[in-house]
Amino acid sequence: MELRKGRPQDESGREEKEIRTYDLLDRLGIEYERVDHEAAFTMEACEAIDEILKPATICKNLFLCNAQKTKFYLLIIREDKKFKTKEISHQINSARLSFAPEEYMEEFLDITPGSVSVLGLMNDKENKVQLLVDKDVIKAELFGCHPCVNTSSLRLRTKDVFTTFVNEVNHNYIEVELTDGRE
Repeated sequence: MELRKGRPQDESGREEKEIRTYDLLDRLGIEYERVDHEAAFTMEACEAIDEILKPATICKNLFLCNAQKTKFYLLIIREDKKFKTKEISHQINSARLSFAPEEYMEEFLDITPGSVSVLGLMNDKENKVQLLVDKDVIKAELFGCHPCVNTSSLRLRTKDVFTTFVNEVNHNYIEVELTDGRE
């Protein structure tokens, strides 16, 4: 695995949603570095990838919904923090949150489990998903995420993602605070 600047030179065999991601980032003038790898489905499987992306903040991306499945959220937290539904629900004044069924993830974000990413918001044209971001993620200079597939990972400037990108895709985010998982 090797970190490379920008999109792949040979795009054959890549999914269309991955290519759309590169197209949007390039059009917005957002610089990124990319590493290609085997499919990564767990945080443990991502450890070698994370080493390559350092010093980028590596995150958990959780697709959530309220109990009635009428409100959907993409929660981005540092990998060392734990999701506590009560903690987040209170901050956003929502009924108890749980993991949303994957069919909603595919319908709204055009992504599948294991490839959840803030970049999937480019596919949420009707703004069905509210972005929630841990304040410690926003503070970081660099950010790591998937380009809507779990066979590549990107390193980008955090401010580019949470200003330029989210503005372009007509989303905003709610900053949330999670207690440190080591407490």
